[in-house]
Amino acid sequence: MAFVSITNMLTKAKREKYAVAQFNINGLLWIQAILECAEQLKSPIILAVSDRMVEYLGGFECIHNMVLSIHKKLNITIPVALHLDHGMSVEHCLQAIDAGFSSVMFDGSHSEIAENIKNTQIVSNYAKQKGVSVEAEVGTVGGNEDGLIGGVKYADFDECLRLVSETKIDALAAALGSVHGKYNSSGPNLGFKEMERLNNSLKIPLVLHGASGIPEPQLKKCIQFGHAKINFNTELVTVWANSVRNTLQSNPEICEPRLIMLPAKEALEQKIKTIINIMGSSNRA
Repeated sequence: MAFVSITNMLTKAKREKYAVAQFNINGLLWIQAILECAEQLKSPIILAVSDRMVEYLGGFECIHNMVLSIHKKLNITIPVALHLDHGMSVEHCLQAIDAGFSSVMFDGSHSEIAENIKNTQIVSNYAKQKGVSVEAEVGTVGGNEDGLIGGVKYADFDECLRLVSETKIDALAAALGSVHGKYNSSGPNLGFKEMERLNNSLKIPLVLHGASGIPEPQLKKCIQFGHAKINFNTELVTVWANSVRNTLQSNPEICEPRLIMLPAKEALEQKIKTIINIMGSSNRA
């Protein structure tokens, strides 16, 4: 199997105090850049597709086949997980599993905890039959993700323990102050005390959403407090957009997509390598 679940890679990362980066796919360019960089640095990696991007990218099977094709073409040897990010329904999670995704996140954070647990349990039971890992969320990460805007709601400690105990998930995204998109001028306000308490009370790895823009020392602290999976998207789309913009402004007559996208791919690769090194996952494959 080309893709692996996140369970073993995150368990190892949590134990050895590093994190595995999750990078969201926004097109073929991202798949190539992420896999090439991870292979060069010998780092495990998680390629994710946000639920709201699935149709734009052609559907679950198309995404799976596209990543698999590039995986084979590049002769990738490092552990790779293909993950559904913020699955908004049980049905979408099951569809992703059936299409060959090796990991899914069911995001029931906007429901009452009983409903969240009920639906997460359905996904977890089905996933375990297929050898697929499951991530779930308590509390809400603020900011803007693929057009969905929301405020921060800190995860309740007891609800976190209850969800993990009753659903047997593999990783928990506990919202503790991070946001999707860009932070305001005051920067992130993360709940480190809450992180430490959760980490001391749970055996499974924690997941940090909305990591783009968090200073490196704070990311390192999150890793020390059990965050073995850290998600990035905004930093990558920003460097991509800046590169495309600069190329077009510098060469107003250019129209060949390849000449526009190659510099953007190089910009993506530089950012990806920087993040992987911050995570401490180089040479951990």
